[in-house]
Amino acid sequence: MGRELRRLLLSPARLAAAAATGAVALQPPELHYLSRVLRLRAGDRFAVVDGAGRLWEASLADGAARLQQPQAEPLQHQPPPRPRLQLAFAPPRRDTDVLLRMATELGIDSLQPLLADRSVAERWNGPRAAGLVREAVEQCERLWAPELTPPCPARDCFAVTSGLRLLATTRSDALPQLERLLAEQKLPPDSTVSVAIGPEGGWSPDEEQAALAHGWMAVQLGSTILRTATAAVAAATLLVNWRQREH
Repeated sequence: MGRELRRLLLSPARLAAAAATGAVALQPPELHYLSRVLRLRAGDRFAVVDGAGRLWEASLADGAARLQQPQAEPLQHQPPPRPRLQLAFAPPRRDTDVLLRMATELGIDSLQPLLADRSVAERWNGPRAAGLVREAVEQCERLWAPELTPPCPARDCFAVTSGLRLLATTRSDALPQLERLLAEQKLPPDSTVSVAIGPEGGWSPDEEQAALAHGWMAVQLGSTILRTATAAVAAATLLVNWRQREH
């Protein structure tokens, strides 16, 4: 069923609040999406996901999504994917939208924008970014939505000391390839694997030193110099493929 119906992402809090009635009042953009974009009419079916591993079948009724199963008994319930995969990145001047969509579609669990010394991106638009991620979750049929956190200074991100932490960099043939390094890892399921992608101008020497001092491992993604968005998508692909093979 779930793969045959178009999906709408609603927060767990909204679904929990509607547990008694089994109907979730829809906001104007959601109604527009269902009635104008998908061209659904009253009584038509679609799927509701909460971004936390659960899916229900629903019908459109009087400006609401009426669940066809009790809120506590979803049609599908999926545990979170493990290990957890985080992509930290300095948003590029262009293609941030593409980066967010593709990383979400590929299956990254956490998206962390970074403020790097050489960042050149315009001001971060949090609501727009969240909307892009939500649309990608609905389109790609994920049950778990990635966490999208506010931008933070790269050095603050590098101060995190848990999990496997990998710093993508360039211009050093001696660095291990990300794909090869991942293949050598035997991590417990509750681990987090983080890959940090720098800005178009690369990490500053101070940033690289700070990351390495906190236990991040420098890796490369290949023999060519990649744009930030390309590097982020390449890293996301390698991470997800590794998890599918090994876990």
